[in-house]
Amino acid sequence: MSFDLPRNVILPVDAVDVRLDSGPHPFERDNQAAIAENWQREMSAKPALYDGTVVLLSELSYRDSRLTGRCHAVKYSSFMLWRRQRQGSGAEHAYAHAMLVAGDNALVAIRMGAHTVNAGGVYFAAGSFEPTDFRDGFVDVDFNMIREVREETGLDLSTAERGQRYHALSTASGTVIFRRYQVPEPADEIERRISAFVAAEAEPEIEGPVIIRHAADLPGGLMGHMKPLIEWHFSDDQP
Repeated sequence: MSFDLPRNVILPVDAVDVRLDSGPHPFERDNQAAIAENWQREMSAKPALYDGTVVLLSELSYRDSRLTGRCHAVKYSSFMLWRRQRQGSGAEHAYAHAMLVAGDNALVAIRMGAHTVNAGGVYFAAGSFEPTDFRDGFVDVDFNMIREVREETGLDLSTAERGQRYHALSTASGTVIFRRYQVPEPADEIERRISAFVAAEAEPEIEGPVIIRHAADLPGGLMGHMKPLIEWHFSDDQP
């Protein structure tokens, strides 16, 4: 198991070749008792949590603008223990962000609901890769992005203009793969549409939209990986 990619720098990515291994992830296989014990604590704090299926990496590398890796389906309870014990675990997490860009160049993020693990956190609508996001054994990053944005905000980005390539930022907490999705409507209109969707949901996953209009416009609750992405978007020399 290996992780070989630059950290804390935004990387251009032309292809993502991350395959789903049908075998168990060693972290989940070797920590069953600790996973069950930790899940009881998590459920006591957040009863709305659901022990679904996500994926954890066992390998990830970056060469020639390409991300290559291997991941395994694990229970969400396994992922939650990994979040507490990630150092030296032999596992890492990758996830995708559709960087939603409004017609006036503002960024549209979301604030997570109080019942979620990242309660109050601000980032682009996103969720962990799931087995449904894989095609012929390899992750379909754009499918994941579009699915998560639709589920959380009600917006359909399937026809939105996409950035020419992906980019990635790998930190100690995980690797985010992101891509611009440009829509013609101004940010205020998108904010209205998302707010209406949230208001109509019986159990919305998010609290609501968050509009970011310039690099210094950093809202409270901003997740740690977001500041470099925002600065990248509003910089004059980004690719």
